[in-house]
Amino acid sequence: MTEERELLRETVAALVAKHADPAAVRAAMESDRGYDESLWRLLCEQVGAAALVIPEELGGAGGELADAATVLRELGRNLVPSPLLGTTLAELALLAAPEPDAETLGGLAEGSSIGALVLDADYVVNGDIADVVVAVEDGQLIRWTRFAAEPVTTMDPTRRLARVKAEETEPIGPDPGLADLAAILLAAEQIGAAERCLELTVEYTKSRVQFGRPIGSFQALKHRMADLYVAISAAKAVVNDACDDPSPTNAATARLAASEALCAVAAEGIQLHGGIAITWEHDMHLYFKRAHGSAHLLRSSRELLRQLESEVLETP
Repeated sequence: MTEERELLRETVAALVAKHADPAAVRAAMESDRGYDESLWRLLCEQVGAAALVIPEELGGAGGELADAATVLRELGRNLVPSPLLGTTLAELALLAAPEPDAETLGGLAEGSSIGALVLDADYVVNGDIADVVVAVEDGQLIRWTRFAAEPVTTMDPTRRLARVKAEETEPIGPDPGLADLAAILLAAEQIGAAERCLELTVEYTKSRVQFGRPIGSFQALKHRMADLYVAISAAKAVVNDACDDPSPTNAATARLAASEALCAVAAEGIQLHGGIAITWEHDMHLYFKRAHGSAHLLRSSRELLRQLESEVLETP
């Protein structure tokens, strides 16, 4: 990680620590818009989170995909409800136009407008709060200038989804592979959640005492947590590689690795916390729901495996 990107990470982490503790996250997910609007303003004003992927000549920060992934990873650590993922994807879609809409991009960059990318119209991230909607249809990007949105019931209460229907549209241009970029950004968010989920589990096993000893001192549990650490580290490396080279294969591999790592650590976290983990008062069940909700968002693990299998079979 570059020095500038590490500074970005630290800045976001500080904001999250100050404004997105577990109580604040729960309040945000139960709010009318599903996220903390004051924290969103801070992220946009102090970090430029929504401007990272937009070139400087269009009023953005001129950053790279890895910069947006860095911010999403930190938000993922605390399950912070945020419109950043959908907004960033909408920006990337608008930037694919021969002549990008500078005015619309400016509103997205400053955070006054919220964006959404439609890959599956029945489950659209930010769909019920979006001002700017772009859809991927048959290899083309289509902006939905008028649309209707209806919230849908989700497994993960920290991420709202909506069913969106187009009413008026206009073409943007060929799709440069937005599904792959979406997969990489979501994978980065999953890595952050997996890291924090493991941290919470390790902390608990150090304080939970059975037979006169902290359960974390038992060799069998040490091995299990070490295996989880290795799985997360390996997945993190795969996601980092995908940020640098966002090919379809790397994107699918990153999503598969991140989904498997987060699901594994969430399942172990539930088990090692015992009965307390499935109570509403404890946060571990939110990580479990985020793990399985995210695993089925965009493309499922089965679909990703089929894609990778077909690529292997086609290789001469």
